[in-house]
Amino acid sequence: MTLAGCGSDVAGTPEPVGQGEVSATPSGGDDLDALLVDASVFPPQYDAIVLPPQAIAQASPDLTGIPAGAEVSPAGCKPKDVQPGSASMIVGTDNANRATISVELTSVDEPLSVREEQLSGCTEVQATKSGATSTIRSTVTPAPPIDADETLAVRQTVASGTGTDSVTQSMLTLMAQVGDVRIAATYMSFDSESTDPATLDEVFTAAVQKVKAG
Repeated sequence: MTLAGCGSDVAGTPEPVGQGEVSATPSGGDDLDALLVDASVFPPQYDAIVLPPQAIAQASPDLTGIPAGAEVSPAGCKPKDVQPGSASMIVGTDNANRATISVELTSVDEPLSVREEQLSGCTEVQATKSGATSTIRSTVTPAPPIDADETLAVRQTVASGTGTDSVTQSMLTLMAQVGDVRIAATYMSFDSESTDPATLDEVFTAAVQKVKAG
């Protein structure tokens, strides 16, 4: 099936199961580590490493475009902070194209639809930290057709700086939720011409299938 917004195929069938139902007891970090895909899932051009817990706290906000500790406007548009021990992440870096593909697993206590509602109401957000302001623009796109409780896809750009010092970061994130585990695969690039939807689809599919296999 074709993943709208990506232009490539994603294995699986769009059959929501138990949508909105989340376990009362989120999985721990050690459980998530066991469910995370390993580096062999990434093509050779992506140098993939599993992040240590202390690095996840810094890397996770980067995937939303909103730095940790930033002031956000409008109010209510800041994603929930990832709590220590409640996430696992692997990042593959394509140095030639200045791009990364990250897979993050997080333990959650709410359905993915809550995040979708937040993104839909926060299409343009200002984030300020240490006197620097960035603008995050988000567009929810048709959800990836894969067998999970819920799915979501969002395209985002993060613009910061002015004039010759301006930088624009582009991201496409595919998300799925299986029980109390949320899977997010993000392609991030600083080159607007650089895209790799096929690899993102492949890595995302493998990540969801591993979580489902448990």
